[in-house]
Amino acid sequence: MYKVDYALMYVTDDSITDDTAFFKILEDALKGGTSIIQLREKSCNTLSFYNRALKTKYLCRAYGVPLIINDRIDIALAVDAAGVHIGQTDMPYSKARALLGATKIIGLSISNTEQAIGAENLKVDYIGISPIFNTSTKKSDLAPSLGIEGLKMIRPLFSKPIVCIGGIQKKNVADIIKNGANGVAVISAISKAEYPEEETKNLKEIICQTGLIP
Repeated sequence: MYKVDYALMYVTDDSITDDTAFFKILEDALKGGTSIIQLREKSCNTLSFYNRALKTKYLCRAYGVPLIINDRIDIALAVDAAGVHIGQTDMPYSKARALLGATKIIGLSISNTEQAIGAENLKVDYIGISPIFNTSTKKSDLAPSLGIEGLKMIRPLFSKPIVCIGGIQKKNVADIIKNGANGVAVISAISKAEYPEEETKNLKEIICQTGLIP
């Protein structure tokens, strides 16, 4: 199994329906140094999701980067992904763990301190603070952004890695890492960039310059 580095997670952009463009950006992110990929598809059918997952798994394996599937445990099992990322209204963690087994990664989205304590008790592999800042990429029904102060409150409550997502840009990445996160997850910062590979390199360099993550 891959050693998991949560420093820079690229969450794929499901608004990109053209596969050529989708996989070009994905490979650019991998070339640029993203350390983990989360495949997120909220609207496509199961066959399309499966086909994308298969090709994504192939590319991730070529670059030695683990693949996490968002929500869909069936897809994760079908392509033997490294794990899944689930939300508060998805399949319960205990059921997901029973299906996936002890060695797969399971991440859980949290948006308050109560959920962080619950995640600690469940012993999930990592939590995703969502959203850390306001974002236009995801749906408008997200919880209020927690900000750096929210991250500071949650850090002592959870002993495993914390990844932050939502409104992340080059100007705020270092502040997130310096205040206790083990990594950031980005969508549009890479998928909407004019040069995704270069943007990925820039984000990774900022993270490394904090000196807190190798």
